[in-house]
Amino acid sequence: MLNVADLRDRHQQELENLTLTTQPFKTLRLFLLAIFQYYKRLALYLLAKGGWLALSSTLIAALGILLVTIEGPHEKHVDELSQYIRFGLWWIALGVASSIGLGSGLHTFVLYLGPHIALFTIKAMQCGRVDLKSAPYDTIQLKRGPSWLDKSCEEFGPPLFSSTHGSRVPLSSILQQVQLEAILWGIGTALGELPPYFISRAASESGREFDAMEELDGSSSEDTGVIAALLEKIKRWLLSHTQHLNFFTILILASVPNPLFDLAGIMCGQFGIPFWEFFLSTLIGKAFIKTYIQMVFIISICNNQLLDWIENELIWVLGFVPGFDTFLPTLTAKLHAAKDKYLSPSQPLPSNIKGKWDLSFASIWNTVVWLMLMNFFVKIVNATAQRYYKKQMDEQVDDNVSASTHSD
Repeated sequence: MLNVADLRDRHQQELENLTLTTQPFKTLRLFLLAIFQYYKRLALYLLAKGGWLALSSTLIAALGILLVTIEGPHEKHVDELSQYIRFGLWWIALGVASSIGLGSGLHTFVLYLGPHIALFTIKAMQCGRVDLKSAPYDTIQLKRGPSWLDKSCEEFGPPLFSSTHGSRVPLSSILQQVQLEAILWGIGTALGELPPYFISRAASESGREFDAMEELDGSSSEDTGVIAALLEKIKRWLLSHTQHLNFFTILILASVPNPLFDLAGIMCGQFGIPFWEFFLSTLIGKAFIKTYIQMVFIISICNNQLLDWIENELIWVLGFVPGFDTFLPTLTAKLHAAKDKYLSPSQPLPSNIKGKWDLSFASIWNTVVWLMLMNFFVKIVNATAQRYYKKQMDEQVDDNVSASTHSD
């Protein structure tokens, strides 16, 4: 019989080799078993303690099916409601995908929300108005783009904002048009931080230390570079100042772009921070403070307000340089002409050229997105299968220890 140390070493080697690339069939089988076990436990829990919830969910689902299948004047309202539901679920799901997975999540802000805000800001600047959407849900969604993106500015009407110094649309006006989808995305990022918290809290209540705590405590030793060293210092500080974890500390950590927030969530679960204290601070920080900081930054760049400020400061500084006074008016005029040309509404391309360009750009973009989605899916499958297999192996080790104790 193998001793416990040898058995753990063998199990560790098997875990490292358990991936879709090395053992695809075994990994998929363990992944499906883990998913089946999870839904089985969820169904038993709902039947045991959530009978009223299951009953109300069944009634709501039956009512929804009746409203969808029966024809009548309510159809347009049902269709409008379904549009809003798809819109909300889409952006919340993107937010969850962005933060779930202990730092290995899909960066949906860079892929979807950021480009959406940038494109809307540029379009609003070109057309001189912000009433571009046909409805609040007229945004980028799965297999569908916004209707305003390909429309010419003439279809929206004359500009509603003056073109003084090329800054026609105020930041606050653009912010009101894109804040709903951004807040929904931020709510999704807050929800995506809950799994590490719950797993760590369950491990703490059972008297064990969450595996990710050990990995995070011993990781980054091989990383080099200034950024890696800075992250390592912050991580060590968090691990050594767990007594300072409270509502305001979590709020500050969630309000700024922070790659180590997963560690904060794990620590909150490990050291018994109440759920509502953790979730509300995370929700406020990520869905409102951090999201608004990101929106303002992108809008400031795309609507030229930040560039205008840099231009004015640069002209002010160059005004003190001898000999530049005579060139500044010409230079300023050229800069304003280039800016006005950039902000002027683009002329529609011929259909044959537009089709070729759209096909080429769409193919490249879809390829990049699908590659990232596949990588994200592979990571989820590997992690789930490894966690399920590790639990089985831990039970085997415990049985081995128990057997050796009884034999003694």
